[in-house]
Amino acid sequence: MNRHEIALQKLKNGTVIPATPLALDENRQFDRKGQRLLMNYYLNCGVGGIATAVHTTQFEIRKPEIALFEPILSTVSEEIDRFEKKNNTVIVKVAGVCGKIEQAVAEASLAKKYGFDAVLLSPGGLNDMTEDYMIERTKAVAEIMPVIGFYLQTACSGRQFTYNYWERLCAIPNVIAIKCASFNRYTTLDVVRAAALSERNEEITLYTGNDDNIVIDLLTKYKFEKNGKTVVKGFEGGLLGHWSVWTKRAVEMFEKIKIEKEKDTISTEMLTLAAEVTDTNSAFFDTAHNFSGCIAGLHEILRRQGLMSNIHCLNPEEGLSEGQLEELDRIQRTYPHLNDDAFIKEHLAEWKANIQ
Repeated sequence: MNRHEIALQKLKNGTVIPATPLALDENRQFDRKGQRLLMNYYLNCGVGGIATAVHTTQFEIRKPEIALFEPILSTVSEEIDRFEKKNNTVIVKVAGVCGKIEQAVAEASLAKKYGFDAVLLSPGGLNDMTEDYMIERTKAVAEIMPVIGFYLQTACSGRQFTYNYWERLCAIPNVIAIKCASFNRYTTLDVVRAAALSERNEEITLYTGNDDNIVIDLLTKYKFEKNGKTVVKGFEGGLLGHWSVWTKRAVEMFEKIKIEKEKDTISTEMLTLAAEVTDTNSAFFDTAHNFSGCIAGLHEILRRQGLMSNIHCLNPEEGLSEGQLEELDRIQRTYPHLNDDAFIKEHLAEWKANIQ
């Protein structure tokens, strides 16, 4: 198999894919060196893939006056290439793609140009478009690149889709995975059932993006009946903004969950872990203020660890919410076993030396 085929097989098997933040300097300009440092962190945590130009990277990168979509793709891809060559491995490269058909096709073409393996096709900002349009959009992008379908929560400009939409999406050749980030048990079941009962069941891998339910999503085996037979489907990996922080622990947790999932019973320890991870996500993502500080919250964790120099977002109005700092302090105290501060402290100088 060539590199791209190996990457797609890794994606199919399920892995840890953090959604990368955007490093900015004090003037809110792209900090390429800072971005490379972040990449060194994620790659050395043992992740199987990297997603960029997604929500955590900030949608504003696409604005003409900012124009960071292409620079972020090239920087992330180059850093992955360096790591792959040095370590004789393959890391799945995922690029976020947005907008109406013309924009989505153009962005997918750029992702292909920079060596990405798949695109995460966001429905954000298209709530006025019909489901028929959204299916045609997916088909157009799938002609260029393998597509990861995306159920985006309504709080982040997503919409609710019908079950029939997911049936139709699963039938599209070159749709190879679906990230479910609806933050809703009912709509999550729609996605899993549609994938499980699809004729392309074996070709579609489910990734959780439900940051409020990460551990349970990864542990659960869903069962459905089809033609008198039981079909089992579940989430095989995660593509998560949550995993852009405390990433080393996330990789370790993922490996434990895979082992646990093969047992007949789930331990109470795993159920407790599920609640702990959800509690940390509440602070990271600022659920108290309807996610308004979700990106800045992640930045603040990375800043404390020395991986970011500030918590700036491209939008000067975007930052931590009232009381969010205290919430981040609380989870830091409450769940020391979930952070990877010691790991970063041990290797930070080495990673910085790598990008000189």
